Amino acid sequence: MMIDVNPTTQKLMESFLQFKKLHWNRSPVAGFKPSEIMVLFCIKKRVKPDEPGIKVSELSSHLKVTSPTITQLVNSLEESGLVERTMDKEDRRAVRVRLTDDGENVIKKAWQAFSASFSGLVDYLGEEKSNELAELLAEVFSYFNERREQSFQQL
Repeated sequence: MMIDVNPTTQKLMESFLQFKKLHWNRSPVAGFKPSEIMVLFCIKKRVKPDEPGIKVSELSSHLKVTSPTITQLVNSLEESGLVERTMDKEDRRAVRVRLTDDGENVIKKAWQAFSASFSGLVDYLGEEKSNELAELLAEVFSYFNERREQSFQQL
């Protein structure tokens, strides 16, 4: 059963659904799966150069996925030579993960590809429309985030 909605609502829904057809979440970046790239970026963001690395449980928490999922991704990244594991000196049961030089290079390539994609969008839309779009998307995020929080409060 279809519910009648006003034309503007219908147009917005169709516009958002178009993005699903792009399969952004399935496209490899720098030859790696987006999930692997997300793990690399999280490690890069959370681990300072003088630190031993990040625990799998911390990665899991930051990326909001289960530890077994992160473990599989870290295994794959380690096999590719992008991350290395070391024993935690204070807690020998814990393992720390950090980027290798190859991991740093993959992040650099992924960031360049990501940046180039959005630079192309700015060229396509122009500065004014791009700024307007960024502001509108920030408002869209706020709206859906507030709705999500309200639904959690009702549980």
